[in-house]
Amino acid sequence: MQKVTVIVQDGAEPFGLGSLVEVWGEPEHPEDQTPVFDFRVCTPRPGRVKGRSDYDLVVERGLEATEDADLVCLSPKYDFSRHDPAVLDAVRAAYDRGAIIYAHCSGVFELGAAGLLDGRECTTHWRFTDRLAATYPEADVRPDVLYCHDGNVLTGAGSAAGIDASLHLLREQFGAKVAATTARRIVVPPHRDGGQAQFIARAVPDCDAETLGPLLEWIVANLGDDLGVEALARRSHMSPRTFARRFRAETGTTPHSWVTRQRVQAAEELLERTDHSIDWIADEVGFGNAATLRHHFARVRGLSPQQYRRRFAG
Repeated sequence: MQKVTVIVQDGAEPFGLGSLVEVWGEPEHPEDQTPVFDFRVCTPRPGRVKGRSDYDLVVERGLEATEDADLVCLSPKYDFSRHDPAVLDAVRAAYDRGAIIYAHCSGVFELGAAGLLDGRECTTHWRFTDRLAATYPEADVRPDVLYCHDGNVLTGAGSAAGIDASLHLLREQFGAKVAATTARRIVVPPHRDGGQAQFIARAVPDCDAETLGPLLEWIVANLGDDLGVEALARRSHMSPRTFARRFRAETGTTPHSWVTRQRVQAAEELLERTDHSIDWIADEVGFGNAATLRHHFARVRGLSPQQYRRRFAG
């Protein structure tokens, strides 16, 4: 992946566009050693593009900028119920020639209008998931996730989830180290577990709720330890049942799923940076044996540890 093009239209949402620029449009950072992309912003009618907030954009490139892009992104706009036929044609043409199509937030409605959501898992901002499902009943709308990656189509939920989706794609293409380094520069976690539900179920937590932050930090630093629910509950001075309920409330997922994800991420980094055996890495990150590591790694990443190493090592 080298060429990244973002399509913006009147009513452009500034944060949605900014989240894409932050990952794909940054200049070289020699200290990070992360890839630099041929990044372009285009619009159906070059010139002034009306912004959603108190400023507009001047975009000089037309939709021809999508013709050789490896990644075509649809930035969200305010009136997402209206679709420019030229944009739909450009998106279809990019998809047909094998480009990756990424629609952030309400941009996913453009994909539906282009016919690219039929039979495909997708998501959008939680406020619009019911509307998306009603408008495009052939789409498999997932309201409870931060992003969906189905084939060559990536869809992200609202606002900050645009960064999550972009980091996911960066990890898919360039490995965990590049994604983690980029996340560190942006000052966000390289991966957030859970889904949109954890952000909308309760806007303000109970005042007496205990944070699990220190425990989560300890888990990441001690992945080789016994991290079962009973052991973690004892460390947190709770019953296993109370601990499991509190953990899901604060992280949006189960202790087992969260720990497994951390162990897989640690294994990714070791596979990239070292030439240690799969057995050694499995023991180091707490899976115990290579077979268990392979099982969880394949389930989370969709490929074996050996395949991952061949693709991203060095």
